Amino acid sequence: MVRHTVLLFFLAVVWSASFMAIKIGVETIPPLSLAAGRVLLAAVILAAFAWFQGVRLPLEKRFWAYCFVLGILGNGLPFTLINWGEEHVDSGQAAILIAVMPMATVVLAHFFNVGDRMTPAKVAGVILGFGGVVILVGPEATKGLGGDIWRQLAVSGGAVCYSLAVIKTRNMPPSPLLARSAGVVIAGALVMIPVALVVDAPWTLDPSTDGMLAMVYLGIFPTALATIALFHLVQQRGANFVAYANYIIPIFAVGWGAAFLGEELSGQAGLALVVILSGMVVTQFRRRG
Repeated sequence: MVRHTVLLFFLAVVWSASFMAIKIGVETIPPLSLAAGRVLLAAVILAAFAWFQGVRLPLEKRFWAYCFVLGILGNGLPFTLINWGEEHVDSGQAAILIAVMPMATVVLAHFFNVGDRMTPAKVAGVILGFGGVVILVGPEATKGLGGDIWRQLAVSGGAVCYSLAVIKTRNMPPSPLLARSAGVVIAGALVMIPVALVVDAPWTLDPSTDGMLAMVYLGIFPTALATIALFHLVQQRGANFVAYANYIIPIFAVGWGAAFLGEELSGQAGLALVVILSGMVVTQFRRRG
C-alpha cells in the first residue's frame, strides 16, 4: 500500500508540473505539434530503454491493437485537447475540469472492469475528493466556467479520455511492463506525427527555447516515466486508485506556483489536502461479511 501510494504521488507531482510546462509550450508551439513532439520523444526513450534491457515487443495483433487504442486515448487525443484548452482556461478552472476523471472512472470501471465494482465507499471517496479540489481553487474559480465553453469541454474531454485509457490498460494482453509502456507510446507517435506534419507543418514554426525545454520535460517525465508507473499501478491497484491522482494534482500545482511563481501557500491548500487524502482512505474501505 505504501509503495503504491508513493508511486501515485510521483504521478501527481510530474503530471501537476506538466500543466505549467504546457502553458509555456503552447505559447510558441501549436497544441497538436506539442502533443506529437512529446509522444515522439517518449517513444524514442522507452524503445531505446527496452532494447538495452533486452525486452522485445510482442508481434501479436491483439497486443498492437491495444497499443494503438491506448496510444490515442491515453496520449495523442487527451494531450492535444488539454493543450488546446489551456491556451485560454486558467489553472483554477482546469483543476475542476480535470477532476472529472475520477468520477468518470468510477462509473465506467463499474461496467468495463470486473474487479472495479462501484461501491458506496468509492462514491463517497470521489465526492470527498472533488470537494477538496473545490476547497483548493475556491468558489470564485467556478465563476468563469462557461465563458469559453469549447476550451473547457476540451479539458474535460481529455480527462474522460484518460479514464477510458486506464480502464482499457487493465485488460491489455499479458506482456512485460516495459514492452507495454513502449508499445503504447510508439503507437501514439505513429498516429500523431503524420497528423502534426499535415496540419501544422512543423518545419515552418519558430519555437522558443523555453517552449522546446517544456516539450522535453513533457516527453521524459509525465509521458515516458509516468507511463511505466501508470501501467504498474493499474495492474496492481486498479483504475479507480490511479484516477485519484487527478485529485492530488491541484495540491502540487499550488506548490509549483509557490516555488516558481512566488505565489503564497495558504491554509486553504492544507485543508484541501486533508479532505482529498480522507477521500482516498474512504475508497479503500471494504465491506466485511
